Amino acid sequence: MEQLRQLVEKYQQEVEQLQIQTAEELENFRIKFLGSKSIMKDLFLEMKGVANEQKKDAGQLLNSLKIKAEDKFAELAHLRSDRKSSLQAPQDWTLPVSGKTGSRHPLTIVGNEINSIFGKIGFSVAEAREIEDDWHNFSALNIAADHPARDMQDTFFVQQNPDIVLRTHTSSVQVRLMENSKPPIRSIMPGRVYRNETISARAHCFFHQVEGLYIDKKVSFVDLKQTLYFFVTQFFGKEVKIRFRPSYFPFTEPSAEMDISCFICGGSGCSVCKQSGWVEILGCGMVHPQVLINCGIDPEAHSGFAFGMGIERLTMLKYQIKDLRLFSENDQRFVQQFANETITS
Repeated sequence: MEQLRQLVEKYQQEVEQLQIQTAEELENFRIKFLGSKSIMKDLFLEMKGVANEQKKDAGQLLNSLKIKAEDKFAELAHLRSDRKSSLQAPQDWTLPVSGKTGSRHPLTIVGNEINSIFGKIGFSVAEAREIEDDWHNFSALNIAADHPARDMQDTFFVQQNPDIVLRTHTSSVQVRLMENSKPPIRSIMPGRVYRNETISARAHCFFHQVEGLYIDKKVSFVDLKQTLYFFVTQFFGKEVKIRFRPSYFPFTEPSAEMDISCFICGGSGCSVCKQSGWVEILGCGMVHPQVLINCGIDPEAHSGFAFGMGIERLTMLKYQIKDLRLFSENDQRFVQQFANETITS
């Protein structure tokens, strides 16, 4: 305790006497006293050598140093800000502005609209990490070790570690939500995902998804269809035509894909809908019982549905955008076209 007191007194004097002249010196002070590998962290580690009856006094002593360092940093940062402002030429507020204003990205506009629509029927928004482990990205979702989705052509592995990947879908958020929550669960999971694909007008190495999950007692496929009917008619309008097709996903059973009539050609056939008049917008199905078991939920007592859709695809359909690369090229001429767009749902 005495050694700790001597160290604290030494550093308190250093803080009180500190003078800085440059931004680099200020940053060095922050790193030394307040950073993730700071002196404070080392001092708190020394607490393990303090007798139990003295730990309270030791904690107060260390906190006093931390507060002093934080106050000093704030004071020095404020002085530098004032000094910098005084050196700048005064602004003439009568000068005309350039006329250019910022605008929301179309993916942000559509993402906010999706959140708003599902929020009306009780879905919350959940987010989680983009770097995932094998269990949450694959194994818990019934994606076996020999499943094609695990091939290097699809997945980015981190530092050649077969257990750590950039998530390939936001289904990993569903797994974490089921592991850490008790039913009923009703949530959507928007976020960025990564696939090792060649960049083209129709594909990219990263894109955005929003997935949904509803777990409760006696949830049926009818509930799934009505939820998605509500979303599509709110997003595209009541005149849109909708169809479901049987499909296969390892994490849902039964599974389906949902198509809407093509907005580009009005259903007559074009390159976007591959001359079919229909465009697939999402995959869905009832959560597989084994997935529920993997996440600690009893499939005898609960059931649920899940769905997932690409935000880029919905945006391209809504605004008739024909090249996926436009979303990530940061061309202000493209983004500026959406300056007046607002949520319509």
